[in-house]
Amino acid sequence: MILELRNIFFYFLIFIFLSCNIQIDFINNYNESKKEVKKITETTISKDFKGWWIYGDGYHLFKDEITLLEFNLEFPNENMNELKELYLAICEMEYFPMECKMTGKIKEDSLKGQSTLVVSEFEILYIEGCGE
Repeated sequence: MILELRNIFFYFLIFIFLSCNIQIDFINNYNESKKEVKKITETTISKDFKGWWIYGDGYHLFKDEITLLEFNLEFPNENMNELKELYLAICEMEYFPMECKMTGKIKEDSLKGQSTLVVSEFEILYIEGCGE
């Protein structure tokens, strides 16, 4: 009787292990196929945007003055370390809004629900609170 219970318990453990492995494989395959579905669209025409450039914790953000939408910023033609130093030299601290005019294209990642402004050039207009 005890031997039969051990066998049943052993087969039960094998069944659970195999079913978990199948589920993990399914989740991994689902995640890989989800990556393939990822859709990124980018506008082809550059446009001027006026708003606030905000830098903090390693992230560059832009808040559009008209729509109040937030965009991640991408500067393909600039050195990111130099941009960080420029921002901190002007604002003297993180998360301090700097009014700018950005020229660039919008890139949308529908999977993440994020919009990125790919900046080709920018102009600093005004630094909030400094009166300059």
